[in-house]
Amino acid sequence: MRNTRKIGVALWIVQVLLALFFLSSGVPKLVLPPESLPMPIPLPEPFLLFVGVCETLGAIGLILPGVTRVQTSLTPLAATGLVLVTICATVYNLLGHQPESAIFAVGVGIFAAFVAYGRWRLAPLPSRSDSPSLSRQAQSAA
Repeated sequence: MRNTRKIGVALWIVQVLLALFFLSSGVPKLVLPPESLPMPIPLPEPFLLFVGVCETLGAIGLILPGVTRVQTSLTPLAATGLVLVTICATVYNLLGHQPESAIFAVGVGIFAAFVAYGRWRLAPLPSRSDSPSLSRQAQSAA
């Protein structure tokens, strides 16, 4: 039980950091014109919007289900989606002859994979129906 709690805390820390990272990289792709992005990305604008939507929704999916305890099974799915995004980013960076950026993308992907596996197997997020206080309220109401 104690080990699960430590893993849960570590997962929350990684989830928040990943969410901040993906929000800070996804939102500019949605709100800024492609030519004003910090680094020029030679990809079609619709594809950049798609990547921005994926990163932003993935970041939200890392945090919101755990905070609201609604559809908590979406958190490992969001983390898995972000693993796929980082795999694509790694390939893109390698094709662009940017190995240092590819290594960074692999590192971010490893953290996202840790969250995906951790929230799926090691320390799943409780849902509202799993909450003991809600179960007691439901029993007292009956």
